[in-house]
Amino acid sequence: MKRDVNKLRAILFAAVLSLTLLALGSCYKDKGNYVIDMPGVPQVTGLDTLYEASVGDSLIIAPKITGIDAASVKCNWRIDVPEAIVPEANHYEGAALRIVFGLQAKRYTARLTVTNTANGMKYFYNFKIQGTTAFSRGSLVLSVQNGVSKLSFIKPDNTVQPNIYEAINGEPLPPDPLHIHYLKNQFTGNTPLGYWIISRQAGVRLDVNNLVKEAVKPGTLHDNFFLAPSTIDVGSLIAHPQGVMMGVINGKFYGGTTNTWDQSNTYGMFGTYADGDYELAPEIILTAVDNNFSVIAFEKNKKQFVRINIYGSPMYFGTQYSPVNTEIFDPTKVGMDLIRMVQINSTDTYAYVKDSNGNIYELKFNANFNGPFMITAVHRRLFSKQEWINERTKMVATRNGYIYVAYKNQVFRYNPLNQQVEQLKAAIKSDIGLLKLDDDENTLIAGAEGALYYMDIRVGQQGELLKTIEGIPGNPVDMTWRK
Repeated sequence: MKRDVNKLRAILFAAVLSLTLLALGSCYKDKGNYVIDMPGVPQVTGLDTLYEASVGDSLIIAPKITGIDAASVKCNWRIDVPEAIVPEANHYEGAALRIVFGLQAKRYTARLTVTNTANGMKYFYNFKIQGTTAFSRGSLVLSVQNGVSKLSFIKPDNTVQPNIYEAINGEPLPPDPLHIHYLKNQFTGNTPLGYWIISRQAGVRLDVNNLVKEAVKPGTLHDNFFLAPSTIDVGSLIAHPQGVMMGVINGKFYGGTTNTWDQSNTYGMFGTYADGDYELAPEIILTAVDNNFSVIAFEKNKKQFVRINIYGSPMYFGTQYSPVNTEIFDPTKVGMDLIRMVQINSTDTYAYVKDSNGNIYELKFNANFNGPFMITAVHRRLFSKQEWINERTKMVATRNGYIYVAYKNQVFRYNPLNQQVEQLKAAIKSDIGLLKLDDDENTLIAGAEGALYYMDIRVGQQGELLKTIEGIPGNPVDMTWRK
């Protein structure tokens, strides 16, 4: 009986082994016998990543599609328009996109969908469309002529259109002009948000597409307050990278709100000022470390440098910082009036202050308002060019460490490390009222009666004149541009 059991086990084992070998053999023999018929992938050529379209003009995009049977190709086009009430109105079908571009002068995301109708496979190709107008590229120059504020537009070919604001809007600008800002949100792809023309007691906001005074969003500085003060006295307003204005009004610090979508009508409006007992001088520095923004300001009654942090909205911290090297000077007890202030690369700050005898001193310091909070004094010295500095002095600093100063009809390059002074070569006919660096800081622009002077300040250059643009009404005050 035991022998029969062992025999049965042997038979079962042999049977299992045979089946296993047969299965393995079958798998082996079947290996490589499959034929995979991959569907053809369309090859799309002639489709760019960015198109420019003039508002009201034709936009034609006609790529070439190969790789699949042309009879099986179906193309769908979609332009994403956030402001559209009916999104499907911007969906199109056809081998080419052929439309009259009736959207705004904004950047839109678009998509081409190619469908292979033979098998239902879809392929997606993304691109962008930038709407443009006659004012999409060029410079705007703010000037004053016989006490009247003027706005001029300079086309890319350097043609000047003077008095453009009056021609379009049928009214004069507010008197006593200070600034013109092109506001764009650098954190959303440089989204254009508007132009602000700021005067001492007022301001107007223009649509970037047509230079028309805003009718839906706040069109005046007074309307840009949730609750406007009874009087407005602008010390200075600067452009924040998020596309809002910040600065000194009535001696207090205001910052435009960024808590909403940047297309909202309330984006950039002023709420209450940064709470505190202070009165600020007009000169302020917006400084950034890793996109953490803070402001260096000066309390003109207590004559001290103060700290303001941008934590969503501005917060005034006064002298809540640690002064370092007070034997050089104490930033909490300067004892002099601030006249001008510039900063190099968010680090070295140069303040020009005047004592009770009228002497001008240069204070150099570094401020860290992003923790640990401190101001480190570097030097205090009598400034070598006393005649340069007053409340009307035009002064800009470059990333490579130079400070450019306009004095009468001349521009000087000043190296604060060794106090070397060099006069630029460009000959300017009258007193300078505007001094501006181009975006790449290779060109310095000076504005004087009726004209703009573009000077070469690249390494090794001495401010040779590159070009002159004439036809500006009066004395230039400020300028901005879109490229």
